[in-house]
Amino acid sequence: MQISSARSPASLTLGLSVGVLALAGCLYLGLMLGAADLDRATVWQALFQFDGSTDHLIVRTVRLPRSLLAIVAGSSLAVAGAIAQGLTRNPLASPDILGVNVGASLAMVLAVFLTGSDSIGFAFVGAALAALTVYWLGSIGRSGLTPIKLIIAGAALTSLLGSLTTSILILNQRTLNDIRFWLAGSLSGRDLESLLSIWPYVAVGLVGALLLGRPLTLMNLGEDVAQGLGLNTLWVKLGAAIVVVLLAGSIVSLAGPIGFVGLVVPHIVRFGVGVDYRWVLPYSILLGGIFLSLVDTLARWVVQPFEIPVGIMTALVGAPFFVYLCRSRLKKR
Repeated sequence: MQISSARSPASLTLGLSVGVLALAGCLYLGLMLGAADLDRATVWQALFQFDGSTDHLIVRTVRLPRSLLAIVAGSSLAVAGAIAQGLTRNPLASPDILGVNVGASLAMVLAVFLTGSDSIGFAFVGAALAALTVYWLGSIGRSGLTPIKLIIAGAALTSLLGSLTTSILILNQRTLNDIRFWLAGSLSGRDLESLLSIWPYVAVGLVGALLLGRPLTLMNLGEDVAQGLGLNTLWVKLGAAIVVVLLAGSIVSLAGPIGFVGLVVPHIVRFGVGVDYRWVLPYSILLGGIFLSLVDTLARWVVQPFEIPVGIMTALVGAPFFVYLCRSRLKKR
């Protein structure tokens, strides 16, 4: 079956090339701007002619890891959001729908409460367990796993785990103080080693997502149609859930629950390239990285020498967009 796109393959390929250049520009901008603004020459020398000076150390040890993490996090969350929307056929879905954010948050809070130190591994496991629980709850019943049951299960578990997390933080002020910045969603304080620790999960998740491009497009035609075309929808659903856990879980474990990226970016992408996920997912990788990179740069620059947690900045941008989506959905009814 031939699946048409909103634009020609040549124009879409050209758009990807432009997106790569824009992403490189955002990376360079993130290296330049901050509490201490640096010029282009200093950044270039820090990358390729490192001399150990203070400015060069700022670029190499602080801004480069953070800028790379912003790109990786934005790309991963955007792709996870696009897959969650494709899987549930719900334009308001995001990685939160599988309980990833709240599962990771509860696991991190428990780790600090019980052991006195945070752990990326705890958060990642919490995200995975929450997603698996949502999937299991959504599969109960004769009809098996359906989009509406998945959404209801995700909302119920999110409410439950969110209440448990809040209860622990209220009862233990020390735990709140230890992970307050992480809970707001933050890219600061991470080095290249931290980024490398999640890179295998992100790489597998992104490759898996690209392989799901055509199956997700067929799924959006309707599950009966997809099955009639020979698609094993159960395996597609399981594969999509695993990819969402790998991408969103690894990012949340490192940077905290950064919201709205997975909601906003896929909609912008679909507006430009249509509903063919073979194009939606590559564009989401690029636009997600660009979006979070720019937002994080703004968060570091707007109130310097202080900074705003990037999770708060994405909420400021994403919340109005979410309201717009809800209003537009209601008008169509």
